[in-house]
Amino acid sequence: MTRHVAVLMGGPSAEREVSLRSGAACAAALEGAGFKVTRIDAARDLATVLGDLRPDVVFNALHGRWGEDGAVQGVLETLQIPYTHSGILASALAMQKDRAKDVMKAAGIPVAHGVTVSRHEAAKRHILPPPYVIKPVAEGSSVGVFIVKADQAHPPQELTRADWPLSDTMLVETFVAGRELTCAVMGDRALDVIEIKAAGDNWYDYDAKYSPGGSFHILPADLKPNIYQKIQELALRAHTALGCRGVSRADFRYDDTPGGTGALIVMEVNTQPGMTETSLVPELAAHAGLSLGELVTWMVEDASLNR
Repeated sequence: MTRHVAVLMGGPSAEREVSLRSGAACAAALEGAGFKVTRIDAARDLATVLGDLRPDVVFNALHGRWGEDGAVQGVLETLQIPYTHSGILASALAMQKDRAKDVMKAAGIPVAHGVTVSRHEAAKRHILPPPYVIKPVAEGSSVGVFIVKADQAHPPQELTRADWPLSDTMLVETFVAGRELTCAVMGDRALDVIEIKAAGDNWYDYDAKYSPGGSFHILPADLKPNIYQKIQELALRAHTALGCRGVSRADFRYDDTPGGTGALIVMEVNTQPGMTETSLVPELAAHAGLSLGELVTWMVEDASLNR
């Protein structure tokens, strides 16, 4: 009997557009793999929609808050519909960047020094000596992130906007120079390591991530073998420490600049990484010999409750 998979996409988060693209790609791949697929643009009536539909499995292609922070996972647990990716606790923990860093640090995983403050406090004065980074404590895809350079006299005043649409709580972190690297975990296996370079003089912001030509990827990353293996080890340790399931992706900074610190730090763990045509996880899976259809099939077969 053909299994019925509901693909959740869209939703009300700041990452809605990317989620629609991820969901469309995954739904098409699942259909190509022989599954019966229903596409759902997830809204607040999701429990009613899924209760009426009763799919065998939910493929969660939502990104950002609500879909990725444990809320939707709680709905799925209540409805007793097996689902992909991480469960309630790991999803909530990974989305809350400051708490996730506390857990990773306790597990011996290197993270950047940071403090949590209100956005108004972050706009008043330099919380840390520049250069540093300001980011919402619970958003993804570099939404609302500012890099404060060494020569900036004041923090970004955009934080004082009356129509600020994101969290009022910000994480202020020491800026770690060097390379941007990422490594995905699939079950209990770390995949390869990609180095990400944004086009031109940009950093790897939202546009660089999701616009064609916004960045280019070096796979496998050109690193010394011991550093390469260390990144894979740390990605798996972070996945395990946070209690992640299925597929996750850990992002790193590695300071091998001339005269640099040599620091290798985990920036964050993404429990529901992008699955668009420019996304990193499908590229890593392909490098490991898995088509997108094979990857999403594995994810559906891995789906469960009590994750």
